[in-house]
Amino acid sequence: MKRERRIKIIATLGPASSTEEMCAKLFEAGVDVFRINMSHTQRETLAEKIAMLRGLESRFRRPVGILADLQGPKLRVGQFGGDGGVMLEKGARFTLDSDQTPGDATRVHLPHPEILSALEPGHTLILDDGKLRLVVEKASPKEAVTRVIVGGRLSSRKGVSLPDTTIAVSAMTEKDRADAEVAAEVGVDWIALSFVQRPEDMAELRKIVRGRALALAKIEKPQAVARLEEIIDASDAIMVARGDLGVEMPLEKVPGTQKRMIRMARRKGKPVVVATQMLESMITSPVPTRAEVSDVATAVFEGADAVMLSAESAAGQYPVEAVAMMNRIAEEVEGETVYRSILEAQRAEPEATGADAIAKAAHEIAETLNLKAICAWTSSGSTAFRIARERPNSTVIALTPNRATARRLTLVWGVHAIVTKDASDADDMAFRACKFAVREHYAKLGDRIIVVAGVPFGTPGATNMVRIAFVAQEHVAKA
Repeated sequence: MKRERRIKIIATLGPASSTEEMCAKLFEAGVDVFRINMSHTQRETLAEKIAMLRGLESRFRRPVGILADLQGPKLRVGQFGGDGGVMLEKGARFTLDSDQTPGDATRVHLPHPEILSALEPGHTLILDDGKLRLVVEKASPKEAVTRVIVGGRLSSRKGVSLPDTTIAVSAMTEKDRADAEVAAEVGVDWIALSFVQRPEDMAELRKIVRGRALALAKIEKPQAVARLEEIIDASDAIMVARGDLGVEMPLEKVPGTQKRMIRMARRKGKPVVVATQMLESMITSPVPTRAEVSDVATAVFEGADAVMLSAESAAGQYPVEAVAMMNRIAEEVEGETVYRSILEAQRAEPEATGADAIAKAAHEIAETLNLKAICAWTSSGSTAFRIARERPNSTVIALTPNRATARRLTLVWGVHAIVTKDASDADDMAFRACKFAVREHYAKLGDRIIVVAGVPFGTPGATNMVRIAFVAQEHVAKA
């Protein structure tokens, strides 16, 4: 199946997309990667879901990417007495403490001693997804006395967000560690870590995964934005998780933050996903709002690697229509005359390595000669990652002997991955690159393509050769 766009689409599995038949429809509509939300998935059923999605690969003869999204720590207030909630008036004092007795209008238990230890006067607490806002006046390891800035009703077990506070605990809970181990064992391609605060959080995930999957950092806290470059360096990809980010920082700051995150990830050659509320209205409506269409288009114009659907595909009434709409928006934007100029303006200079120099050279040759495809022979996928970083006008066909590599590349901008045995020599490399370019409808008789590889063949990280190949009748016959 040939996609007519470069940006990738991620769709979340859920009640509306739990069967193989529905997943097949979503894949046909444009999904490249399926997200499994571990907040709503039993560890014991994960292998079954993976097997169902892998069944699509033989059906469509294309690699299918799978992203397991870890839940992360859920910080919540304790229980209230009476009817389970209280009204907090603006200007009132309200205490969060270590006392486990039911709360009232003056106090409530906060079952997270690590938060009480980290809070300082002036820190903000945001409750119930942004509905209430408190500011700390006094803090100790036993209690935090706050002033209500934005009041409202607060019920038992509502969430707590801490935009000013770095908590001295890992972003991974025991559940996350167990989920990550199982996810890596059953063969997911990417594992996303929620509520990342520091690069050490990603190092912990990598230690558990041990190279069996790639690690994606979800940026949804101001603390992560403050250390963005370090976190990107410690990750294989990042996600602009705008839902929680919009709770923990002023909403008007989110669009600018999103642009900065996309540009930094692109500069470093790491895939970047834009997520949350992209086509939110299509949960209950067959068509999106104009603002949502513009929102998706902005991510495409910025050169993001992927855009993601959450509840739209997991629990919405129109999952296939939502994917198809996202697909159409992407195709339309990428056909706009200003699209290429925006990507060109944001292109970063390559690093001083042989592999980056080869990737840049391949891109410039393809642009100069207006070539249809850049065929990259890659074992680990790093060659395809480097070429995708250039955002070339030509499609990047990644030829790899490793099925896991092909699946991981489903998340990467402009990459069309094919699993095939490794090349035996330079002539075989060029011949089969031409053959696959024809077979996948990216080139035809008489076209020229660029072939990028590493010699000796099969050596990861040894990209050192670029070659122009002509598509001849023998390639068409073999395709």
